[in-house]
Amino acid sequence: MPHRPPDPAIPRSPRPLPLAAVAAALAVTAAGCAAEPDPGVFTIMNSATDEPYHSWDQEEMDRCGEEAGVRVQQLSVPADQLVPKALRMASSGSLPDVLIVDGSDLPQFAAAGGLVPLEELGLSTDTLSDGALSFGGYDGVYYGAARSVNSLGLFYNTDMLEEAGIEPPETWAELRDAAEALTEGDRYGLAISALATEDGVYQFLPWLWSNGGDERELAAPEAVEALTFVTSLIEAGYASRSAVNWTQADVNDQFVAGNAAMMVNGPWQMPVLREYPDVNWGVVEIPVPEAGATPVAPLGGETYTVPLNRERPERERTAAALIDCLTTPEAQLDWAARVSNVPLDAEAVDGYREEVPELAPFADQVRTARSRTEYVGTEWNTYSQAIGTALQAALTGQATPESALSQAQAQIDAEL
Repeated sequence: MPHRPPDPAIPRSPRPLPLAAVAAALAVTAAGCAAEPDPGVFTIMNSATDEPYHSWDQEEMDRCGEEAGVRVQQLSVPADQLVPKALRMASSGSLPDVLIVDGSDLPQFAAAGGLVPLEELGLSTDTLSDGALSFGGYDGVYYGAARSVNSLGLFYNTDMLEEAGIEPPETWAELRDAAEALTEGDRYGLAISALATEDGVYQFLPWLWSNGGDERELAAPEAVEALTFVTSLIEAGYASRSAVNWTQADVNDQFVAGNAAMMVNGPWQMPVLREYPDVNWGVVEIPVPEAGATPVAPLGGETYTVPLNRERPERERTAAALIDCLTTPEAQLDWAARVSNVPLDAEAVDGYREEVPELAPFADQVRTARSRTEYVGTEWNTYSQAIGTALQAALTGQATPESALSQAQAQIDAEL
């Protein structure tokens, strides 16, 4: 099996913890119950347990620590354990100086009053897009800086498309026609993930959002049209029914094996794709309903936050300086190129197009992408579960797209 880098698109905690529990835990640290920390040592907590990512992180943290005149210790825990561990540390008043959390987890910490607004600590947002601000923000306040982000695009096998005389599709109609023409024998035209988990939900959002749909109005015509389109591809046989069981990594496996001519996936798959030099591929932005429409896809990745420390505000300022150093345009470009993600800073994006031309379309995709939590904040998990259930119901034929989404909306209304 090829080495698989961590998939940075997927939120790590299976479900947000109750806000009251988060607030109670963070209040302990804010009150200053922790033992006096070493003034020359700062801790950064992340989920970079895999190599070479852990070592790469430490190199950058050492560099920024030297600039700030402190030593930086990296505390890395498995991704699915990061939020629970952070809350246990909060309960004992021992939160790290910098907490790196998935963008979808940021709202629960911010809503509980446990994070310091980065602009208060001197970090500028002048060069950030609206999507970048939403990714690192909660309730209009910017709490988390990103070193790099990711989104989704349409990968295609250049040899297969050239042989069929097909240009990379830009609209839904073109995608459907291309998928039909490229479906042959055991090969499907398109591979997607449609799991009931965040993998499948993440991949459905571009169809929903690009069609003007909104997760807060799942029974609306725009949402039904989006799910109907995805369902039609599977019903016609242009995409496999196994999509309801495939992770995004599984989708990539199908693509490199030649079982799919196109796939929806993210830039994090590039290290795996590079292990198959005989597979010639390209990538374009997610096709839109009509020509000229704006593709809107989700932003994934991690945010760098400063936990509230009322007893030691000077540590907050140094922590912010470390974040500022780790997220400069130069640092963003270097890191994004290393881990096959995309920088957010406009200056870094220009350099990224030249340095990583294969993934340049993601720089365009990210420009119009947005955070999953921008509108629903700490309630995202409720919406995600409802969307995932609707996907499974529609794509397995248990319900029509309209009834599946109506049920999803009813589920959300009942829970919120």
